[in-house]
Amino acid sequence: MNGLKTFILMLLMTILLVSIGNLISGKQGMITAFIFAFFMNFISYWFSDKIVLAMYGAKEIKENALPQVRSIVQQLTSSQGLPMPKIYLINSPMPNAFATGRNPKHSAVAVTSGILDLLDEKELSGVIAHELSHVKNRDILIGTVAATLAGAIFMLARMAQFAAMFGGGGGRGRENNGGPLGMLIVAIVAPFAAMIIQMAISRQREYQADASGAKMLGDPLALASALRKLAVGVKRNPVQVNPTTAHMFIVSPFSGKSLFTLFSTHPPLEERIKRLESMAQEAKGYKIPKIVY
Repeated sequence: MNGLKTFILMLLMTILLVSIGNLISGKQGMITAFIFAFFMNFISYWFSDKIVLAMYGAKEIKENALPQVRSIVQQLTSSQGLPMPKIYLINSPMPNAFATGRNPKHSAVAVTSGILDLLDEKELSGVIAHELSHVKNRDILIGTVAATLAGAIFMLARMAQFAAMFGGGGGRGRENNGGPLGMLIVAIVAPFAAMIIQMAISRQREYQADASGAKMLGDPLALASALRKLAVGVKRNPVQVNPTTAHMFIVSPFSGKSLFTLFSTHPPLEERIKRLESMAQEAKGYKIPKIVY
């Protein structure tokens, strides 16, 4: 199912890229955009994890650093039969985390310095279990592909905007594009279309990762408590984040005042916490194996 979602995502992003190319310079632009889309899809599959990690200056954690984080990851991966992912640290006061990579054998978990300062060990375990669930569910590729291709769409949409402002769209293939007005429309619509695609695939992924992460840890309330703290922490420590990668974080990196919250790729925190608390209530009827903190 996730493989199908990835294919559909790539297809929709490719159509957007090709459409923008057509509006910029007709058939020639459409062919160029198609080649560019093919190249970006290839880059997304093999290198998008490295691109996103580099974008935030993430540094790989060696074995003798952050023993608490490494211990949590080792216990959880061992209990689930998962390969040990690489661990990265992002030097940022914003408390957040994300997982990336094309499959469990090539995965990474990144945490910010802010989240390490804010959460206790149980809450941090809940967050890491959530991220490892993205790895186990094999849906992290979708997020990294979306981040890379959405960035390409934003870039081409900006090119269309400039072309419209300076009267672009002339020359060969003029009859095949919408002229300056068409380019201006696509410059406005394309980024929103990319965001809607991200929203559609990301919200359900977060609910799924919350549930499977809580089961993995055996403590739904640990993640619920972490989400409460993270919501407050993000508002107190706002950091500029590329909107094309916002869907990858465990909580939206935008504060409540940001216009990007109107198109959030994350489901409402209140609903996520409510579901986790319901899981905890249901779990009282049977024993759940708990990780040793």
